[in-house]
Amino acid sequence: MEAKAKKLLSKVPEITIYFWIIKILCTTVGETAADYLNMTLGFGLTNTTYFMGAILIAMLVWQFRLRKYVPTVYWLVVVLLSIVGTLITDNLTDRMGVPLIYSTIGFSVALAVTFYAWYKSEGTLSIHSINTFKREAYYWLTILFTFALGTASGDLIAEQFGVGYFASIILFAALIGVITLAHYKFRLNSVLAFWLAYILTRPLGASIGDFMSQPNDAGGLGLGTIVTSVIFLVAIVILVIYLTITRADAPKGVKAEV
Repeated sequence: MEAKAKKLLSKVPEITIYFWIIKILCTTVGETAADYLNMTLGFGLTNTTYFMGAILIAMLVWQFRLRKYVPTVYWLVVVLLSIVGTLITDNLTDRMGVPLIYSTIGFSVALAVTFYAWYKSEGTLSIHSINTFKREAYYWLTILFTFALGTASGDLIAEQFGVGYFASIILFAALIGVITLAHYKFRLNSVLAFWLAYILTRPLGASIGDFMSQPNDAGGLGLGTIVTSVIFLVAIVILVIYLTITRADAPKGVKAEV
């Protein structure tokens, strides 16, 4: 039977300024919300991980069943992945005693292997091609590893290396700026530039979250995890409502062979 071209809708948003703003907000919430549930409410790492993991699985099932990009569902999954990615790293560090340097190396390898398998299977790493179940599965697995890696590397640099939260914010923001300049000025491959920037937004967001929530004597502003989480959650909700109404980041249809 001859294959026919069928127009399918991408399951992820267009890359706009809103995408990057909400992504950084989500990464910050992931850092502070995990700390809030684990320490402030006293759920503990194990219970918090099981609870948030179950919610994430339920939301992923919902996301996979959708036939198009839905802002509320998509960004809720990103927030949950951010929280679970943080919890994975925290479990390795706090419960199992794995040094942050090993976690950083391990998640870097896991992310590289995922990218390799994705490209080997599909021939592209472009998020504009997320229009099949397999590609979406690779996409969300990649996102999970970027969050876990970002948490480990962010904590490694800010805390273990003694760089500090504010200096880490400047460092990661500067690296993202260099990548952006390399893309627009020196024509760095757009897919490579996207994923490099995406990976770096996680430690950037984690550093912002820690800087705002941690006490003054630890190098933070002392706002606490509750206030910090609420501030960023409200910002995410406002932006997602705006995008739902305006469809400003609605993906364009793409063609795929079926």
